[in-house]
Amino acid sequence: MAELFTYRKRIISTDDVNFLRQIIADNPDESRRALSLRVCRLWNWTQPNGALKDGVCRGLMLKLHREGYITLPPRKKAFTGGRQTKRKNAENLDIDQTPIISTVKQLQPIQFCQVRRTRHEKLCNSLIEQYHYLGYTQPVGEHLKYLVFAANRPIACFIFSSAPYSILHRDRFIGWSSDALEKNRHLLAYNSRFLLLPWIKVPHLASHLLGRCAKCISADWQAYYNHPVFWLETFVDTERFKGTCYKAANWIFLGNTSGRGKYNKTQKQLTSIKAMYGLPLVHDFRERLCHG
Repeated sequence: MAELFTYRKRIISTDDVNFLRQIIADNPDESRRALSLRVCRLWNWTQPNGALKDGVCRGLMLKLHREGYITLPPRKKAFTGGRQTKRKNAENLDIDQTPIISTVKQLQPIQFCQVRRTRHEKLCNSLIEQYHYLGYTQPVGEHLKYLVFAANRPIACFIFSSAPYSILHRDRFIGWSSDALEKNRHLLAYNSRFLLLPWIKVPHLASHLLGRCAKCISADWQAYYNHPVFWLETFVDTERFKGTCYKAANWIFLGNTSGRGKYNKTQKQLTSIKAMYGLPLVHDFRERLCHG
């Protein structure tokens, strides 16, 4: 048995490749997804909440397919580049865009709804796609989505997903070792999207919603993934925003990125500078993250 590479903490060997070839040969009529689910069950490749790691397994099988180790069956549906090309546009949904000019107190009650895998998820995705400057992309790994309502009208959207790997400013602030990061990174959540709908004109609402979200997200994560989160983090584009709402919600400024981008091998700035902010959700977050 020869080791080929490590994929998401699993060592992939020539025996694994032979096993996958046999699975594909024994099930010639199954789709790529069906094969992935079958492999997840046979390998017991599951998330902490018991869900199969289908996305991770499909990524591995696609990598092996592209590198010539295995041959996957043809796609049953055309690849869309990760974006749902047929997703409904928010303009085609029944959304009341009458401006709301009010105060946080007058807007109450405000309702937070975790909408992943609910009837409201498409609405959340569609609103972000149309009104967030980055648009919508499917989160990778563990993630939750929130729609915020006032008087039965959506007013804001959040997406939190798995935190990125090693980040200098965050890791220095937490003070954990590389082993602790590897072991406990799942206890962090990354705020990848925050959208306040453009017709909502309510002073201090953004910081209020960030504070409300910080109070419920750990319990929601526990319910969905069988573990809590103790730390939130995000990046703010300094060319577009000042990060005022995060500061007002007691998020901590950790430092600015270099602007070189994730895959840039040079020392030149190629992207806008991002300010990084973090928020501990418990007072002993360092103890929990560094020692567990």
